[in-house]
Amino acid sequence: MKYRIVAASAAASLAAALLTGCGSSDDGSSGDGPAASGPASLTYWAWAPGLDKVADIWNKGEGKKAGITVTVKKQASGDDLVTKIITAAKAHKAPDLVQAEYQALPTLVSNDVLADISKEAGDAKGKFADGVWQQTTLGSDALYALPQDSGPLMFYYRQDLFKKYGLSVPTTWDEFAETARALKKKAPGKDLTTFSSNDSGLFAGLAQQAGAQWWTTGGDKWKVAIDDPATRKVADFWGGLVKEGAIDNQPMYTPAWNKALNTGKQIAWVSAVWAPGVFTTAAPDTAGKWAMAPLPQWTAGQNVTGSWGGSSTAVTNDSKHKEAAATFVKWLNTDATALAALVKESGIYPAATAAQTGGALAQPPVYFPNQPDFYAEAAKIAKGTAPAAWGPNVNVAYTAFKDSFAAAAKSRADFGPALTAMQDATVADLKKQGFGVSE
Repeated sequence: MKYRIVAASAAASLAAALLTGCGSSDDGSSGDGPAASGPASLTYWAWAPGLDKVADIWNKGEGKKAGITVTVKKQASGDDLVTKIITAAKAHKAPDLVQAEYQALPTLVSNDVLADISKEAGDAKGKFADGVWQQTTLGSDALYALPQDSGPLMFYYRQDLFKKYGLSVPTTWDEFAETARALKKKAPGKDLTTFSSNDSGLFAGLAQQAGAQWWTTGGDKWKVAIDDPATRKVADFWGGLVKEGAIDNQPMYTPAWNKALNTGKQIAWVSAVWAPGVFTTAAPDTAGKWAMAPLPQWTAGQNVTGSWGGSSTAVTNDSKHKEAAATFVKWLNTDATALAALVKESGIYPAATAAQTGGALAQPPVYFPNQPDFYAEAAKIAKGTAPAAWGPNVNVAYTAFKDSFAAAAKSRADFGPALTAMQDATVADLKKQGFGVSE
């Protein structure tokens, strides 16, 4: 599944949208409030479960007062939805609202799908971590969506086995490497973790933590910096551990990986805040034996993490009720009642910082009964989320990662050439699609 990328004719409009924030937000209303132009019936394309129940709360409460009704139409996620929404927008039949993953926003903006809602919702900035907010502005003065959920990275480990083998929880990546080596010496049949090439999002998040900005704009051109010093540091670190056999080289989400977690063959996992749900199905026999800690740092004492996943809520340019739609977007992602419902009905980790503790998240995940402060600690970690810089062909970069890094990991070869191949494939695709690229 691939995004349909816009060619040269859209490159200029993308640059303008990113650099000057020229997206449309005028829906022709008087500006006296969402009901000023009369009742509005909005359609919301989304994939998260239970969003229809959250919309019902709006429809019976604030929406009823404002004369704004929202109908959720369930969609497939990922590239399927991106392709569908772009196709609909080209026919001027896009819905009013759409759930969009952060990495898809540049593609949707370049296709002129999304409206700038900075005038209507820009004052919500302080309710989100800076690194998360930046993903919805694309580094510009415009605002193309409001953050809905996030996936800050953290470190999960088997408390009992760390104790058994005399291991300390690593606070830096150097300590992480030494922990992996120490475990191998004490228990040669076990691995601290694995490097997986079948989910590009984890690698992207680790690169973000190191300071990588894979796509940036300058003038009317894109600059691709996937093979930059920050990402190369990450690639060399993990490639080195794989090459020396200090960690495993097998992909995640396979029966073999599940078994390794469930039997204690692997005793740690770098993952995101949503990991407890994966553990429940992958390693059901080890519930209560795992704990969560901050992601190891490149510089001791810092609190920086990357993101793995997350989505936003955006208003489309096709909407005839942009102001009303933006009002719902703001309610959905900042109102206490809405956020509590999102946690309960959709099972998300909210991007709004005020909702990351207490309420529905007052208790730890069922899988972590031994860590009552799970979400309090997660909230502290999330505050240090590093900014991400996405471009219009994330899918191409991710595919190149899976291909080149899979081969390197399997053969335990240096990861440097794989990273270069990822960079080259991304640049070549941008040029092929007609985008200007600065070297």
